[in-house]
Amino acid sequence: MIELRVHYPPGADLALRTSRDWSVDVEPAAVFEGGSERLFRLPMPEEGPPLLYAKPVRRTGDAVDWALGSNYLIVPGEQSIYPHFDGATSGCLTDRREIGGRTVRIFLPPGYDENTEKRYPTLYVLDGANVFLPEEAFSGADWALDETVDQLDALNMVDKLIVVAVYSVPEEREHEYTEPGYDRFGEQLVRELIPGIDLGYRTLKGPEHTAIMGSSLGGVASLHVAWTHPDAVGMCACLSSTFGFRDDLLHRVWRERLPGVRVYLDAGLPNDNHQATREIFDTLVARGMSPGSDVLFLGFPGALHHERAWAQRVHLPLQFFFGHAFRPSRRRV
Repeated sequence: MIELRVHYPPGADLALRTSRDWSVDVEPAAVFEGGSERLFRLPMPEEGPPLLYAKPVRRTGDAVDWALGSNYLIVPGEQSIYPHFDGATSGCLTDRREIGGRTVRIFLPPGYDENTEKRYPTLYVLDGANVFLPEEAFSGADWALDETVDQLDALNMVDKLIVVAVYSVPEEREHEYTEPGYDRFGEQLVRELIPGIDLGYRTLKGPEHTAIMGSSLGGVASLHVAWTHPDAVGMCACLSSTFGFRDDLLHRVWRERLPGVRVYLDAGLPNDNHQATREIFDTLVARGMSPGSDVLFLGFPGALHHERAWAQRVHLPLQFFFGHAFRPSRRRV
């Protein structure tokens, strides 16, 4: 028996349709939480692979609205989904704003304003001017991270997430992203920015739901923040990171107690900080972190140290942290 819990604000008449027969409504077996949680029980397929696709529908009189986005793959056991029916199929960007002493721009996933039952994991991305908009980005090339997140979410490849682009101050960037300045920078993110985002947005709190990502010196700062504050940030992605330029991270990952964070590392081959990144990876594995689960290192032949290169592969840490391929037992939320 498959148990599927559909979370949506109370008052709506919701049913479920499945790949067994897309024209037949499956009614909820029970309703909980004041009407915001509907439980559907579905029998397992009798033959063939245990694959079943489903999509909630909202009924208003004779009209039927289908949930937006791709069909949900329903797996054996119990899982939850948070559909939305109105608005766009892509997320939206806020304007630039000041939160916790930093300038940020925030990506909110599709359905954020409609399905208020849903809370989201959060990704903080350094060098925020390069993240979303080409007119803000260095040399006019941005990561197009909002478009990548939308594509992955539309195909149910990752959980919906909030992305916070954290802008750097150009004249302070090198100091904040290296030793000793990254100590104060990390404290500000953890003590001021993250609580400010948690207060203003529907986030899932805690390190298991919070990641930080950066490239070049931003990758150095990302590893430092997660390594120093594992109680707040449980995942970090470091793209083409300039390890060893002005930091003590290699020494620390060898000597200090493992903090229990998940780490994504990558580099362009052969000369885009590959050797320094490989040393960090090898040291983490030698200390006991499991490659492919706790830590992942990927190399990209011929890739340059540039925003265009990072835009092409930024989907990989997103899937490592918020997707399903590396954690097959995890269910979509």
